[in-house]
Amino acid sequence: MSWRIDFSRLLTRLADGRPIQEAILVGSRPPANDAVWTMAEQGGFKVITHERNAQNQEKAVDTELVAQGTRIIVKAPEPGVLVLASADRDFMPLVRVAQEEGWEVEMAAFSRAFSPTGEMAISVNRVRPLDGSLDLIGGCAFEWPC
Repeated sequence: MSWRIDFSRLLTRLADGRPIQEAILVGSRPPANDAVWTMAEQGGFKVITHERNAQNQEKAVDTELVAQGTRIIVKAPEPGVLVLASADRDFMPLVRVAQEEGWEVEMAAFSRAFSPTGEMAISVNRVRPLDGSLDLIGGCAFEWPC
C-alpha cells in the first residue's frame, strides 16, 4: 500500500476550523530509520515517545497523553474543546477532567474502532467518525501500475 498519512491535514481535519492550542502525539520509540515522528512534528504535533519494555510492548503511552491533556486543561485561561483521536477507554479519566473543568470533548475515530453505545462514545460531547476522511488526511505516495 502506498497510502500515507499527512499529519498537517489530519490536524486540520481534527481542528474543524478552530484554532489549535496544542496538538500532542504520543507513541513508542521507533527504529532509528523511522521518519513517522519527524513527519508528525513537521505537521504541527508535539511528539513524545517512550521506550518499549523488554517484551517490546508499549509502556506509558496512554498515561502520557492523559497527563499532557490534563496539563493543558488546567493551565488554559478558559475552557475549550479537547479532541481525542482515539476511542480507547483508557482516556476516560481525561474526558472526566476536561468536562469537570467546563471543556467540550470530542472523540474522532473510525466507526470500526468503537461502539456507539460504548463508554467513550456516550461520555463525550460529540463523536466524529473519521470514515470517509482518508482522502482528507492523507493520500497515495505513488500509484500502483494496473
